[in-house]
Amino acid sequence: MKNESLRGPVLVTGCSSGIGYAAAHALRDRGYRLFATARKQADVDRLIAEGFESLRLDLADEASVNEAVGRFLDATGGAMHGLFHNGGFGQTGAVEDLPRRAFEEQFAANVFGAAQLTGLLLPAMRRNGHGRIVVNSSVLGLVAMPMRGAYNASKFALEGLFDTLRLELRGSGVQVSIIEPGPIVSRFRENSLARFEAFVDEASSPHAPTYRTMRERLAKPGPTSRFTLGPETVVAALIDALESDRPKSHYHVTTPTKLFGALRGLLPTRLMDWILTRPVVSG
Repeated sequence: MKNESLRGPVLVTGCSSGIGYAAAHALRDRGYRLFATARKQADVDRLIAEGFESLRLDLADEASVNEAVGRFLDATGGAMHGLFHNGGFGQTGAVEDLPRRAFEEQFAANVFGAAQLTGLLLPAMRRNGHGRIVVNSSVLGLVAMPMRGAYNASKFALEGLFDTLRLELRGSGVQVSIIEPGPIVSRFRENSLARFEAFVDEASSPHAPTYRTMRERLAKPGPTSRFTLGPETVVAALIDALESDRPKSHYHVTTPTKLFGALRGLLPTRLMDWILTRPVVSG
């Protein structure tokens, strides 16, 4: 059952492209007062030119989060319906090849910023007596895959954080949902390649042969899997989480997520490890 009376305000992070950009358009079209945020000022300016209310918000920067929240609450008078955590990036590279700073930056953007933003906006939701917090996680918040250790860790942490928050908010009127997509058309691979090149000394790594294959996959334009879907599939789950009278705690999106979500509770760890390290899966 859908609650058609609630139409915003909603704040969405990571709206420069991909899922966030598609979500911003879809929610605005459905009548929400939509605040689209982005890390770069150039993207904020572009969103404003497209008619969005847009704010600069860098999840890795504590001051930026504080400023964006202040401007959002001033603009809405403290009213809000939803928060969609979509911003962040995926650091690739073997665990042994990544320096501490790579992990710090991964967690700052994917976990710490989301926790800070949520904590700052929850008082407004509590005062209003309702709210929806929706988190865009990943199939890699369910299962780990090689060469994605920092990203795996951040998504596992994100899921643990917001599963806990869901329990703590019982009876408050604020509901928490986690979306777990598999491969989605976006600039995710392009951004991951840039992060890989920034931190990994590919030539001296024992994983150099694997990196060559991984680099080809990350640089390849278009979908890399027949299971890749468009961002609208995530947006459909987001709309249900925002509007349903009984939103799901977890939304599995794409075939790989549904498959691995089922298999991880059925198969022995050694067999799951074998599956997750096959080239066709881990790329």
